[in-house]
Amino acid sequence: MSEERDLVVVDGAAAPRWVGVVVVVLAIVSLAALGVGWSATNRAKALEQSLGVRLQQYRQSNDVLGQRLSKAEDTNAQLEGQLSVVTDKLKLTESEISRGRLQAKKIKEQDDKQLTELESSVSGQLAAKANVEDVGKLGTDVEGVRTDLETTKNNLNMARGEFGTLIAKNHDEIEELRRMGQRDYYEFTIDKKNQREKVGDLMVELHGVNTKKNLYNVALYVDDARYEKKNRSVNEPVYFFTHGSRVPMEFVVNQVGKDKISGYLSVPKVSSNHAQASGN
Repeated sequence: MSEERDLVVVDGAAAPRWVGVVVVVLAIVSLAALGVGWSATNRAKALEQSLGVRLQQYRQSNDVLGQRLSKAEDTNAQLEGQLSVVTDKLKLTESEISRGRLQAKKIKEQDDKQLTELESSVSGQLAAKANVEDVGKLGTDVEGVRTDLETTKNNLNMARGEFGTLIAKNHDEIEELRRMGQRDYYEFTIDKKNQREKVGDLMVELHGVNTKKNLYNVALYVDDARYEKKNRSVNEPVYFFTHGSRVPMEFVVNQVGKDKISGYLSVPKVSSNHAQASGN
C-alpha cells in the first residue's frame, strides 16, 4: 500500500520588520546628509565671496595708504627744503647783524677820535697865535672848524642804530641827514588803518596805535614779502633787506597819534658803478 505523504510547501519566510525600519532610517540619514552638504557648499561659497570682497577692500585700502604715504613723503621733502632755506637766511641775517654792530662800534670810535683831534687842533692854533692880526687870519679857519665841530656834535647827539646809521627824531634832523648825502630819505604820514600806502619802494599798512605808550603796529610789504611789526616804539629803527642787497633799509616812526603815524624811510643809495654793472 503506498503511503500518502502530505507535502508541505513553504513559499518563503516573511522579512522581519526591522529591515524596513533600517531602510527608512538610512533614507532619512541620506537626505539629512545631502541637506548638510548642500548647506555647507552654500556657506563655503558665501565665505569665499566674503573673503574676496574683503581682500579687494584690503587691496584698495593698501593702495590708498600707499598714495597717502607717498604724498606725505613729498610734503616732508618740501618742508625740509623750506626749512633749509629759512635756516640759511637766518644764518645770513645773524652774520649781517654782527657785522653791522662791529661797524657801528668802529664808526663811533672814529667820530670820538675826530672830535678830540678837532678840539685839540683848534685849541693849539688859538694858543699859538698871540696877536689880533693872526687871530683875524685864523677867523675863517676857526669858523670852518667850528662848523665841522657843530656837525660832528650833532651827529654824536643823534642815536645810531645797529648798522651804524644815524637815527633822526624830527624833520630838522632828517634834513641834516639828507644833506650828508649818504642815503635817501622818504618822509611819510599815514592816518588810515588797514590800508596800504606807498612809501618809497615800500608799502606800509597801519594796524594800530597806542598813544599812551608810544607804540604802533604795522605790516611792511617789499619784494613780495610781508613783515609784521608789532608793539614797536617811537624812534626805534626797523631794519629789513631787499632782494640782492647787503645794506638794510631803515623804517622809523617819529610820532604817533590817533590812528596816525609819522616818520621816514631811509634807503641806501646805489652807486653809479653798481647801477652800470646792473644795467650790463
